[in-house]
Amino acid sequence: MKYSLDKLNELSGGDNEFNASVIETFLLETPEDLAKLQKSVSNKEFDLIYQFAHKIKPNADLLGIETVREHMLAMEGHARGDKDIDAINSLLKEAESELQNAFSEFKAYLR
Repeated sequence: MKYSLDKLNELSGGDNEFNASVIETFLLETPEDLAKLQKSVSNKEFDLIYQFAHKIKPNADLLGIETVREHMLAMEGHARGDKDIDAINSLLKEAESELQNAFSEFKAYLR
């Protein structure tokens, strides 16, 4: 697996049922949050960009999706700071690609 589940295993004490539940929740909620983030970026709604990036970030961290965690952190900074929508768009495109890979990999992991 490309992504490290070390943090999740540490949290769960290696409980595979708990791990599967967390991954299932991630697969259910994150696509919705990503769609809301995309809409917020399109509408240049910086408070909402911050909010959805902030929501996705810890889940990416827990599941070892480091690139997405880093991109969400950077998006938070831009949304609260310089409001650089071009930088936010670039980060979002890269994060979307990585999340699509993660969705596929975690779906396969659960089978």
